[in-house]
Amino acid sequence: MTTSKHLKISILLMVFGLFVSQTSFAGETKEGEKFDPSVMINHHIMDAHDWHLFDLKDDSGVEHPVSIPLPVILWDNGLHVFMSSQFHHGQNVVEGNGNYYFNAHEHIYKTDADGTLEYDEKGGISNAHPIDLSITKNVAMLFINALVMVLIFMSVARGYKKNVKRAPRGIQSFFEPIIIYVRDEIVKPNIGPKYEKYLPYLLTLFFFVWFGNLLGLLPAAANLTGNIAVTMTLSVLTLVITLASGRKTYWLHILDPLGNSMPWLAKLPLYLILWPIEIIGIFTKPFSLMVRLFANITAGHIIILSIISLTFITQSLVVGVASTAFATVMNMLELFVALLQAYVFTLLTSMYFGQAVEEHH
Repeated sequence: MTTSKHLKISILLMVFGLFVSQTSFAGETKEGEKFDPSVMINHHIMDAHDWHLFDLKDDSGVEHPVSIPLPVILWDNGLHVFMSSQFHHGQNVVEGNGNYYFNAHEHIYKTDADGTLEYDEKGGISNAHPIDLSITKNVAMLFINALVMVLIFMSVARGYKKNVKRAPRGIQSFFEPIIIYVRDEIVKPNIGPKYEKYLPYLLTLFFFVWFGNLLGLLPAAANLTGNIAVTMTLSVLTLVITLASGRKTYWLHILDPLGNSMPWLAKLPLYLILWPIEIIGIFTKPFSLMVRLFANITAGHIIILSIISLTFITQSLVVGVASTAFATVMNMLELFVALLQAYVFTLLTSMYFGQAVEEHH
């Protein structure tokens, strides 16, 4: 199949996805109510205990959400596991396993049979805070992302075994140039001769971020890489590996940034200023990684959803056609941003690793 055919199919799929998205958004506003874009946008970029797909109206006009229930796992004086389908939308109490579980304004409450409140996420009256290990929408998307990566790269690995000393074919021919580019243009120049030790992690990081960004653009998908907890975890891993890999030169640069250029007595007043800066710099680097990915992906989703919201705010066919066109263009731009953010995250991580293992000159 030619590249032009791939492009046409991609554009048609994006337009269809936007149409499906607009149709599902329309169902989120009850008849007679004014459309609130902030509610819709927050609903789509935030995490949840169920995977909401769309709403359906019954014969009486009452809307019923159609969603995929996810496991709610709480540790509070014992393990409590139940499906999020036990939460009644618009109601307060659901009885199960001898306890009453509450769902109000997307906050979880738990009481015993006597009605003693043990947990209130909004604070103020809680006596205990259970450990929440629930499989939320973002966690489910993380598993999907990992599964996609495993399936793809197992297929690529099988291709290498079958096509020994032959040109790559199929999916292998698509991913091999990307893997070589990450190795030769990102990892090797920034880390140096010891790059092979970090290559598996950096390749995994690149494709995890890239696939997560792409999957988040699908209709009804979860905003995985737009979740600051996910970007924070990736940044903390970068920080831990950087500090664990730090050689003598790396730590001497932090402790003695001016080197032998000045006597210690002359440098000491400057070091009272430079030491805090160097120590803060250790943490600001991964912090910038965390915020950059989170902010760019979330901002892209908000812009696309805001453009689509114009259709329902104005209730105009002309605005609807125009907003679909603009949202399609933004989606195409987000495809580039998805790859760019994976590249930037991997590039900066490689630079930090390179600084940690750099030999003294």
